[in-house]
Amino acid sequence: MNYKIAYREILLVVLVVLLGYLFVHYNLYEILTDKERIISLIKSFSPYDQIAFMVVQIFQVVVAPFPGEVTGFIGGYLYGPVLGTLYSTIGLTLGSWLAFGLAHFFGLPLVEKFVKPELVQKFDRFMRKKGALYAFILFLIPGFPKDSLCYVIGLSRIPVGTFLLLVIAGRFFWTLMLSLSGNFARNDQYIFVLVIAALSCALGIVGYYYRDRWLRLLRRRKKPKAD
Repeated sequence: MNYKIAYREILLVVLVVLLGYLFVHYNLYEILTDKERIISLIKSFSPYDQIAFMVVQIFQVVVAPFPGEVTGFIGGYLYGPVLGTLYSTIGLTLGSWLAFGLAHFFGLPLVEKFVKPELVQKFDRFMRKKGALYAFILFLIPGFPKDSLCYVIGLSRIPVGTFLLLVIAGRFFWTLMLSLSGNFARNDQYIFVLVIAALSCALGIVGYYYRDRWLRLLRRRKKPKAD
């Protein structure tokens, strides 16, 4: 009997059961999808609310189905564009590292519980062959499921240090946009919120409808020219 595999399987079951209990007992889905309830939850931890906010960001990455746009917006609303972006970046980076590490340790059985199987099949082989540069490009594509991508990259051979650099650089622009939107909303500058929202929606629509085409372009390999 392979005790190492059995040990990982037991830990995986415990992890899934624990997350299920937290979801049901604390009604986490409704809390993490309601802006006002998240803000109230974070403020309740004052004067350590910044840490609470980063924990919420970590959790929304690890539990990939939750929308990160809400928490990114709240960061700017509570802490302004600079600190909001900083705290979001720290939380998102730690959450991405945790998702990467969990996928690397538990492998495909865990990843398939957090990421749709078709996404896993679509990008796993692609990530194994293409490497860090292409992972960075995927992080930049608007509308791409970046939290799910962290799990898939955990199945690849990309080093953790390289992965963290990809996460910080690849997520930064959209994190900044969300923080700016939250800050403008706090100051009742809704015209700027609408401008950023319109720009983000336009880029998101373009990214969503053309992402398969971009991925096909990335899959193409340049054939060496014959002498």
